[in-house]
Amino acid sequence: MKLIHKDIEKDNAGQVTLVPEEAEDMWHTYNLLQVGDSLRASTIRKVQTESTTGSVGSSRVRTTLTICVETIDFDSHACQLRVKGTNIVENQYVKMGAYHTIELELNRKFTLAKKCWDSVVLDRIDQACDAAQKADVAAVVMQEGLANLVLVTPAMTLLRAKVEVTIPRKRRGSCTQHEKALERFYEAVMQAILRHINFDVVKCILVASPGFVKDQFITYLFKEAVRQDNKLLLENRPKFMLVHSSSGHKYSLKEILSDPTVTSRLSDTKAAGEVKALEDFYKMLQHEPDRAFYGVAHVEKAADALAIDTLLISDKLFRHQDVPTRSRYVRLVDNVRDNGGNVRIFSSLHNNEQLFVGISGCNQYFLY
Repeated sequence: MKLIHKDIEKDNAGQVTLVPEEAEDMWHTYNLLQVGDSLRASTIRKVQTESTTGSVGSSRVRTTLTICVETIDFDSHACQLRVKGTNIVENQYVKMGAYHTIELELNRKFTLAKKCWDSVVLDRIDQACDAAQKADVAAVVMQEGLANLVLVTPAMTLLRAKVEVTIPRKRRGSCTQHEKALERFYEAVMQAILRHINFDVVKCILVASPGFVKDQFITYLFKEAVRQDNKLLLENRPKFMLVHSSSGHKYSLKEILSDPTVTSRLSDTKAAGEVKALEDFYKMLQHEPDRAFYGVAHVEKAADALAIDTLLISDKLFRHQDVPTRSRYVRLVDNVRDNGGNVRIFSSLHNNEQLFVGISGCNQYFLY
């Protein structure tokens, strides 16, 4: 995300102009938008025209509209964001008060105006515009006949490819069909890796499976890389890391990221930091249950008593459309930060549970 212009007044009202540069930026934008905001962006509008002879025709024109946001729709798989609202600035093609849906596009700027920019939203902009906070972990979670290739970014887990190939069983005296199907499967996974992983950005590629599937795949991958003289794969061989998983389904990713060897390898990524923080909470819950409480009231009391050292909270709570409820969570975050505590905002698009946790020196709090 690129920040073009930022104008925030002392009363926290103002506007920012941003340019989404990649798919993940749409997720950040989704978290910035709220009902009642003003959004100005380029869009396509179908316009009816009447000629001098009385015939009516229609055409699609590109124009810039400013709408008051009423509905926000985000498609997490396609990373598409549609915003519906009423036109609030006079336009030659759209009447005042007319409804329009803007689909935000990559590399096209938009301006977002709010009556109140709170600390959580401003932090989200800083995070989105930080060039260092990009997808630096990829994972291939697989089993015989099934593979999921995902990118783990600081804000979300993106499924980039799903490979499914029917593998016949081995038959007595002949394994030819089984081996040919496995080879087709490994080839399809290899092509998915080459197509979807940017080796200039990704620091580590986790290959996980039950049994020896991962080992057989890696053997095939680099045997083919040598045969095809694929320098891209050969030069990035140290980035591949083999990990055990219980299955080839996407939900096994949480189990993979919890592995201590993986955590140490990914110690500088936000995703691994979130997993470790969650593991610390579960350990305290298991070994010292008298220090664990849940419920928003308990967390607020702990914050008032300056007892929270680290607060873990889901970004889903900040998308609450009820302003007083959202403000309550923002005040809690500000309270913890003002008193020297740490705040980790978990993405609800990661495989971690959607949660709200506070960990303190004397007490620990948890809330779904």
